[in-house]
Amino acid sequence: MTDATAPPIVFDVDTQTFEADVLQASLTTPVLVDFWAPWCGPCKTLGPMLEKLAAEYNGAFRLGKVDVDQQQELAGMFGIRSVPTVVLVKDGQVLDGFAGALPEGQLREFLSRHVQPLEAADDGLDEAAPETPEQALARLQQAIAAEPDKAELKLDLALALLRVGQTAAAEAELAALPVNLATDARAVRLRSELDLARALKDAPALAELQQRVEADGNDWEARDQLGVRLLLEGHAEAGLEQFLLILQKARDWNDGQAKKRLLAAFATLDDADVVGRYRRKMASLLF
Repeated sequence: MTDATAPPIVFDVDTQTFEADVLQASLTTPVLVDFWAPWCGPCKTLGPMLEKLAAEYNGAFRLGKVDVDQQQELAGMFGIRSVPTVVLVKDGQVLDGFAGALPEGQLREFLSRHVQPLEAADDGLDEAAPETPEQALARLQQAIAAEPDKAELKLDLALALLRVGQTAAAEAELAALPVNLATDARAVRLRSELDLARALKDAPALAELQQRVEADGNDWEARDQLGVRLLLEGHAEAGLEQFLLILQKARDWNDGQAKKRLLAAFATLDDADVVGRYRRKMASLLF
């Protein structure tokens, strides 16, 4: 049964409601903001797909709709240059976004990086199995074969290649992106992830790195690689602590690599609280 007191999953946004319905609301539930216009053809394709996914995710995120013709001030605040443009707001901050009407598969991939569907009451319908990284890569390769000039697919391909461990191929796709996509939020994040992934080329396994650090606390190379491995294997705070210790004890080691690692890590992490805390810790050591 639907909770009649719950806020609507899909809603319109204006300058008066933006603070409460988007920024404040995103502290508890991520808000996807769809900047669209009535005259925009791709918006008519993307909008219904976003609404469908919002319903399917059952409140895991809410969808705010901004008519840029009516809300030019809001569009200006976000620097919107074309429609459709979609941004994800979480914990009061813009976390990610994209421009253009993505196919449904890519929309699901985008959402899966930040939110997971909430379970709904049993309605007799079975959810489709989530797409694996390998399936996403195959789908994108087929899409590019059909539309080789669609540049935005190349960025999605680079992300998919990294997800399956094909780092060199991901780097090649990233380097070939046109200028307008090279500064996309996803491209910036991918570049940081690749910087971290390069550190693990020929690196020992986690257990061996831990043994080396226990045997010699000043083995900065082992500690650096341990931090990267912990970070990429999902132990973010443990990894960040390794970089902080290097920054504290050997700030200039390897041309100040600990600071570079921390900044790259901040660009890849979704947890704003963790990023904020460790930014402050880094600043306290530097200044």
